[in-house]
Amino acid sequence: MKLSDLYYLNRHDRRILLVLLTVAVMALALMFFVGGRNDTPVGPQASKKPELSEKSAISVDSAASAPQYYAQPERPVERFMFDPNTADSTQLLRLGLQSWQVRNIYKYRAAGGVYRQKEDFAKLYGLTVKQYRELEPYIRISSDYQPASTVFKEKKTTYERDTLRYPQKISEGETIDLNASDTTVYRKVPGIGSYYARKIMDYGNKLGGYVSIDQLDEIANFPKEAKQYFTLPSGNVKKLRINHLSLNELKQHPYISHAQAKAITDYRRLYGDIHSLQELSLLPEFSNQAITRLEPYINYK
Repeated sequence: MKLSDLYYLNRHDRRILLVLLTVAVMALALMFFVGGRNDTPVGPQASKKPELSEKSAISVDSAASAPQYYAQPERPVERFMFDPNTADSTQLLRLGLQSWQVRNIYKYRAAGGVYRQKEDFAKLYGLTVKQYRELEPYIRISSDYQPASTVFKEKKTTYERDTLRYPQKISEGETIDLNASDTTVYRKVPGIGSYYARKIMDYGNKLGGYVSIDQLDEIANFPKEAKQYFTLPSGNVKKLRINHLSLNELKQHPYISHAQAKAITDYRRLYGDIHSLQELSLLPEFSNQAITRLEPYINYK
């Protein structure tokens, strides 16, 4: 409703509206004055209300607005032997460490961390050089937290010569039997290893035994300087029964070729038993050198 609309009201309505406005104004005025008087205590209660001075009021206001902190009592710093791997929070606090430092120690240990030496404790966050120097003499790391490898004392390793793989060599002037037929014995000779020891034994078995040291030259690339360490104290050799062996058996000997073995069997078939290798000298397959070399290995019985 606009103010200009009041002119369109009749006189009776305007009077009623004016009365209502007047009553409303008086009611507001009364509420204002009555409320103002009630702020000030009246009667005997007024004398009992504590009065605050201006200075006290400022102090109260300041105390109410200032932040509140928990005042921790200062702990006396103590010094005693401790192991950072096992010390509890009470002991660590007594040493002068802060609560948050103690928590960091607990976290480190819970994660599997171990203080193995004093210097490891110096890595504690927030620990100053002065604090560490003061605590260092009192740190004792238990041997239980050392690496397990320290349990076993280092033993000086001594290597004994493997006489099977590396036999002791004989000295100059010493000799061994060439017909020993033992690779371990052959390897005692200077210059003879596993390879030539096996070659000496294999060739001797094929021959039936050695009858001369010079037969070692028939082994390919045999070291000649090693021959001085061999002797033939016994001349026992395995002989071939030339009148009984087959062609295949004869040709197994290093000194009999296939052609020579065939010549022997043909001669036996035509002329009978052989009584001397000289009987074969007329055959083209047998030279005087071949007969001389083969003679020690022949048995005519």
